[in-house]
Amino acid sequence: MSLQSLDRMAISPQFRANLVELLKRLVAIDTSVQPDLKQMARNEAAVFDILEKQFDDMGFEAAGRKRAAINPAIEQHPFFSQLYYTRSSEHPQGLSARDCYAGRHNLVLTIDGDRRGGKGVDQAVNVHIDVVPPYVPLRMEGDVIYGRGACDDKGPAVALFGALQLVREYLRASGKKLGRNLTAMIVIEEEMGGNGSLSAAIDRELKKRYQSLTVLECCSSVIHPGNRGCVWYKVEGSLPGVNLFEASAYVIEELEKNGKSIRSESDHPLFPHRPVQTCHGIMGSCGQHPSRINGKIAFDMVFDGGCRNPDQAKALITDVIRFALDEYMGVYGDKTKVMDKTSGKPKVDHHYDLEAASHGFTVTVHGATGHMGSIFENDGAITKMAAFVRALIRSRAAVAKAGGTGNVTYRQNGEKDSSVLLMEGGQGFLPTHDMPQVQQRVREAVWSGADHYFRLIGKNIKAGDVLKVSYDKLHNAAFAGKADSPDMLNAIDAAKHAGMWKEGPVRGWDVSCDSRIFACEYPDLPVITTGPGSLNYAHSDLEQIDIPEMVAFAHFLAVYILKQTGTLE
Repeated sequence: MSLQSLDRMAISPQFRANLVELLKRLVAIDTSVQPDLKQMARNEAAVFDILEKQFDDMGFEAAGRKRAAINPAIEQHPFFSQLYYTRSSEHPQGLSARDCYAGRHNLVLTIDGDRRGGKGVDQAVNVHIDVVPPYVPLRMEGDVIYGRGACDDKGPAVALFGALQLVREYLRASGKKLGRNLTAMIVIEEEMGGNGSLSAAIDRELKKRYQSLTVLECCSSVIHPGNRGCVWYKVEGSLPGVNLFEASAYVIEELEKNGKSIRSESDHPLFPHRPVQTCHGIMGSCGQHPSRINGKIAFDMVFDGGCRNPDQAKALITDVIRFALDEYMGVYGDKTKVMDKTSGKPKVDHHYDLEAASHGFTVTVHGATGHMGSIFENDGAITKMAAFVRALIRSRAAVAKAGGTGNVTYRQNGEKDSSVLLMEGGQGFLPTHDMPQVQQRVREAVWSGADHYFRLIGKNIKAGDVLKVSYDKLHNAAFAGKADSPDMLNAIDAAKHAGMWKEGPVRGWDVSCDSRIFACEYPDLPVITTGPGSLNYAHSDLEQIDIPEMVAFAHFLAVYILKQTGTLE
């Protein structure tokens, strides 16, 4: 039976309009992780209400749906991500999984195949509905929908429902039934570490329904049989009388060096482009997410007794910062000369502002936000700031003299106590490295950087006694599947049919996602990661998805499902 009926629907204006309307409804609901569990549960349920209605209206035979409770047993699993967002003065360690997930669910949709032909495999598709903060309101311009979750990951979720509509049309037109079982997992909490998918992955009864899995993410519709890994680090410490903000500049330097070393060692055939990124997302109270590139941060230059010669001091400070900026751009590039495709403006308008203040000066450092996987295309303000601070520490005596005072110190703007340090970020890695190894190297880099600073100021302090490095949040292993598996070959054929295939060698995906949970829990399970939307816009202030790409991906996914389940001859 031909695919003509399905193909006609896939290019129809009504099909496109339906997907656009669904995405607008989903993006309008803020499903970011937040301490208000009741509100979060209501928002998740509101999304599920919409998706359940969509599914019911399709009218599949032998279909079922279930809001599957999050299994509290995930708390004992090594892939479990700590529930940091539930910590409070009342619960300093955070809530238990049982309390946190009470009344919260994944949505599982099932369509039973007749399984009489002996062809194909039972297929599952996974997609998440949670998003990172801050919320970005919905807007639409031409063929582009903007808003938090547009590409990560509500656009891919809408493409899944579009694919289900197309599959239903094919079955109606052909008079067939689905050849094998199809399962859709719409999960929560991917962005904070993957606990929703972990609950689904350890469900052994659910696993009986699938022999192959496709995880939808913002992959620019490229098909990947492997993912890079990632750990999110947290550095915290307190040392009265010692400026840990200044120490952080050297910690960041060593973390960057460590990331470059890991990248240079990372030689893997699925990842020849070496997508090994180091990201610093949070410093003190500045920043939203460990894997969201920090786009703006400020620090103060505090002159003892005030700056008596501001013009002279400003001239020297400007010279020192410009020198540091040249060094920084030699490594990371000058993003004021890189144009953003959406805005038509430079990625970074200007690198910094230097303003006089009662304490001396405040330096505001500008970068370009986005998902840590796009760090090479964007610009990390925290990394840039650290370069400035190190240069100013080297020139401390000269800067103080120019300002007419005996000493100058540096502190994070808006933070009351420089003897307290809190940093969060992420380190990516490939299947060439295992997670414990990467965690230990990050820990040693943190301590090495702080030890260097302590020696500079003449303090006999061991950083390991002061700074705690932990990995309570996301900690994802890397994995690599087969580039020529039957599942990949079916995916390539389906992509060619939908006009979505991009010629070139098969590669692993540049970032980490819930795929690794299933790939590591079931080493023999073929796991593919793909989906519409660009990683460059995920987690950014300009998050968006191209509507034609989303529609084309729905077309591809429908054909892929039919091929995988042996329904399409």
